[in-house]
Amino acid sequence: MVKFEDLLCDINGFGRFQIMIIIISFIGRFTMPCHFLLNNFIAAVPAHHCDYSHLDHSDRFMNLSQAEKLVVSIPVEEDGNPSSCRIFKEPQYQLLENSSIMSCPDVSTVPCPKGWIYDNSTFKSTLTSQWDLVCDKRGKNKATATIFFVGVMFGAMTFGLLSDRFGRRITLLLSYVSGMLFAVASAFSTTYLMFAVLRFMTGFCITGIVIVSAVLSVEWVDIEHRKLVGVIDSLSWTFGNTVFALIAYFVRDWRWLILSVTSPVLLGIITWRWMPESARWLIANGKLTEAQKHLKKCAKMNNRKESLHMVTPEALSCIVVTEKRDRTYSYMDLIRIPKLRSLACRTGLLWFCVANAFYGISFNITGFGLNMYLTQFTYAIVELPAKVSAYFLWDRIGRRPVQGGAQFLVALCLAANIFIPRDMAVFRTVMAIIGKGFSSAAFGTLVLYSSELYPTVLRQNGMGYNSFMARLGVALAPLVLLLEDVWSELPQVVLCCVAAVGGLVARTLSETRNRCLPETIADIEKHW
Repeated sequence: MVKFEDLLCDINGFGRFQIMIIIISFIGRFTMPCHFLLNNFIAAVPAHHCDYSHLDHSDRFMNLSQAEKLVVSIPVEEDGNPSSCRIFKEPQYQLLENSSIMSCPDVSTVPCPKGWIYDNSTFKSTLTSQWDLVCDKRGKNKATATIFFVGVMFGAMTFGLLSDRFGRRITLLLSYVSGMLFAVASAFSTTYLMFAVLRFMTGFCITGIVIVSAVLSVEWVDIEHRKLVGVIDSLSWTFGNTVFALIAYFVRDWRWLILSVTSPVLLGIITWRWMPESARWLIANGKLTEAQKHLKKCAKMNNRKESLHMVTPEALSCIVVTEKRDRTYSYMDLIRIPKLRSLACRTGLLWFCVANAFYGISFNITGFGLNMYLTQFTYAIVELPAKVSAYFLWDRIGRRPVQGGAQFLVALCLAANIFIPRDMAVFRTVMAIIGKGFSSAAFGTLVLYSSELYPTVLRQNGMGYNSFMARLGVALAPLVLLLEDVWSELPQVVLCCVAAVGGLVARTLSETRNRCLPETIADIEKHW
């Protein structure tokens, strides 16, 4: 029986053809990290206080300066800042001469009756100022990120199923077009409910880009270069995060920011016409003539025309002989077959742990003393050395040791911050940055590692399921941080335990270094 890796080696498993696929995938994936972190900027809460314009009913009030109007209208909180949610029932002119009355209980205040005034020095417009998502409505502001990631969760499952059933290429186009349309439509939302629905649909559709392009890239390269493709795909997120900080710095209106980070998808749609279908998927589904066409194109682009005679339907029919080509695969196969069920349970738990710890650390890093744009830029830069280091270790020590070791080191950094006093802010911040670096290495490893564990006939279903579990971990990360109200160090304890569990699970998986990708379910049952 002929192995696909042998055929791929004959036509060059990493030439101009594969580089073209990587570049096209990189273009489309650029927008993903921008949308994943978009809520940090479009839902930012600028400084605000109650609108006191309705108090302009006397000449005395009208003659006051803006600073004096603020003093007589808005009470001061314990930290010395004007209240965000309360206003004096009547102007307190005596505060201009004596501010001690601000602490007297008989000074009557009421919730903001006429809306809010926002500080537009940093943001021209945000969701917060657009629909007054502050005070008793601040929960809606926080919900926008959760709504998006819930959409991503269900989109990962759906697009994984569609990709295994109808092909990688057409599913990628569907994700491109639908994701861009819903993202652009959300920028023109007129109500919060409309925005929430469109944001859910954006997350649902756009997630197909990352899971389909990652698998498509891996399925077209040889064993030797799979790790290179894995690190390039991972670095596309780092690149997107870095550039996103610059885009957000110059685009301060939430509607234009959404349009700005979505625009690269249009370039992805244009370049999609040169994206080939996965030859592995075509062969596994009995479409040998179409597979032959793409393999011949690969051989010609890679200057291996002498190998064209080997690419025949008869030769391709010998590659997959242990599966029925007329059957349909689904997520039920991950449950029905014992070894696949065991694999799915372990990889799903691992994705949950890695994502939960990664985003838990990302949401909880404080103490930089920088503005949010520099902080975002720093978060992105931290990932670069971590992912490059992981790349050089994948073939030297293997995927499994890197995956498990990175998770245990994340747990170690989190454990250290439990015992480091809070007044040692610099030391705590350094440990958090190191922990995020290890977590980035774990995430970069996980995408490549998981795609190598699942068979071709179920690879996209497996990745869709894993992505669903990861987004579940992301959605729960903010809730973990709320445990700080119970005990200040409890979030660190929980995240530390989650990271350690991920490391233990990684040790139970098979090593994939220098091994052929499994093509069929029989490969899993017999050899894995």
